[in-house]
Amino acid sequence: MAADGRLASGRTADIPYETGLHEVADGVFAYLQPDGGWGWSNAGLLATADGSVLVDTLFDQVLTRKMLDAMAPITGSHPIGTVVNTHANGDHCYGNGLLPEAEIVTTEAAAREMGAVPPSALVALLAADMGEVTNDYVQRAFGGFTFEGIEVPEPTRTFTGMLDLEVGGRRVALQQVGPAHTAGDLLVHLPDAGVVFAGDILFVNGTPIVWDGPISNWVAACDRILELDADVANGAAVIIPGHGPLTDAAGVQAVRDYLTWLEGACRETHAAGLTAADAVAELASSETFQPYREWGEWERLAVNVRAAYREIDGGDESIPNLFEAMANLAAGH
Repeated sequence: MAADGRLASGRTADIPYETGLHEVADGVFAYLQPDGGWGWSNAGLLATADGSVLVDTLFDQVLTRKMLDAMAPITGSHPIGTVVNTHANGDHCYGNGLLPEAEIVTTEAAAREMGAVPPSALVALLAADMGEVTNDYVQRAFGGFTFEGIEVPEPTRTFTGMLDLEVGGRRVALQQVGPAHTAGDLLVHLPDAGVVFAGDILFVNGTPIVWDGPISNWVAACDRILELDADVANGAAVIIPGHGPLTDAAGVQAVRDYLTWLEGACRETHAAGLTAADAVAELASSETFQPYREWGEWERLAVNVRAAYREIDGGDESIPNLFEAMANLAAGH
């Protein structure tokens, strides 16, 4: 580690992508959960003399308790006083109830969305009869988590735009960049450490999924990460994605490239008169998509094409229908 507490350029490659807590800068930690697929999200911690800030909890209370236990040697003397949720997906907030004394901070849009998609919605999805292919897909994605009995407390502080927190003399800069992946995505930037917690604006080696959009906002969010400070631009920053291994500017650019490819390709297929379903089939076998088939959950293309078409035509589809589309694409149907 450099004298100013930052990791030297390129050190992200030296931090293994292994489950657990990893120090990425002075007093800054990433909690990683391979393989980064459905529900296997990352979180983080900033520890200061005046207490700690936790960035995101995990998909259920079992996993969140395991994470908090791993952090206990640090948080025992630097207790968690603030939880920042990067967005409302359950794998980033369903563990909030284990920190009843902490202030919970997120965007106003994320707070609204937390109430709209409670853990009981996942229980219902797992119990639904959607046909064998879709049922199997949903069970593989979510069957390993425990959603029963989870209550997610309402955030205690919300904002729009930007919010700066100061903890132990260290600045924690929050910036809303949603709607993009979800309605209320935010970035967490620690300028003095050269660290960015990107939430699900970044999936590394996994496929982004556009639950909300517009896609152009997500592209702009990637640009915002690249513009945050010189450390990001020159590759010296440590960027913690919502899913996948630690990354740098190259990881941001890869997500941006996927999104711009998606948006452009869908405008072409729409102009050619293809339906969303036909566009999914054509794009999945296209030469330009083949590099992205190497990413985890590539079948999220079925949701992403529909999101791009929704921007053009309006309309919406139910969550069960979206999972059916992904399941059938993954199964080759």
